[in-house]
Amino acid sequence: MYLTAPPLAALPGIHHAFFSRGEGESGGIYRGLNCGFGSADDAETVRANRARAMAALGLPAQALATPHQVHSARALIARTPADIAGQQVDAVVTDRPGLPVGVLTADCAPVLLADPEAGVVAAAHAGWRGARFGVVEAALAAMAGLGASRRRTVAAIGPTIAAASYEVGPEFPAHFLSERAANARFFHRPAGAARAHFDLPGYLAAKLRRLEVEQVFDLAADTVTDAGRFFSYRRSVLNREPDYGRLLSVIALAG
Repeated sequence: MYLTAPPLAALPGIHHAFFSRGEGESGGIYRGLNCGFGSADDAETVRANRARAMAALGLPAQALATPHQVHSARALIARTPADIAGQQVDAVVTDRPGLPVGVLTADCAPVLLADPEAGVVAAAHAGWRGARFGVVEAALAAMAGLGASRRRTVAAIGPTIAAASYEVGPEFPAHFLSERAANARFFHRPAGAARAHFDLPGYLAAKLRRLEVEQVFDLAADTVTDAGRFFSYRRSVLNREPDYGRLLSVIALAG
């Protein structure tokens, strides 16, 4: 039903999950655990899926709220679900036990962060725009405001589009090369390919380490190629499907 990152799983007092499409109540193109109200799936079915996900973590359904993600570099500190619901941010941070913070993805990278000593956790949604323009920086800054240390923080990058699946246009690399010339290493052109491919999880992992997060783990799970486990926006486009499900990634301090 979900994947975990060993470095996060080893931390005391912290629960986390990168949910797969797993065993859910949605059918058709949303088959499985579609947790996104932004999809055209039946809202009550999505609500039931989210409740099932929370039950798997031993949390009540009403504890979960997710923001309205807009591919921004904004982070929010939350203490109740009401602080989160509908907010136009792409990272949520909390120091409140029993409050799950989560994001929804379908190729973008979910990044979960925790400083167990400070008792601070965060979830970030990092598509290429958020990754490039500062969503993990915003999450770390908000965590620091609650007493977290970057050097103590553990980060995990969940299921996301892998470089092998992420073909980009000729104008795309400039967004990253203008930041650092060394970012050229995250682009490669496979033999026979007409366009370059971008390594989003590799870029994020390198950025987190450059930001002094010493423990960074990448699940190395490609959402595009693994249709049995993951929803994927890009795959839905390639298959000419009208919509796609959303994967939920969550982290919480034990209540």
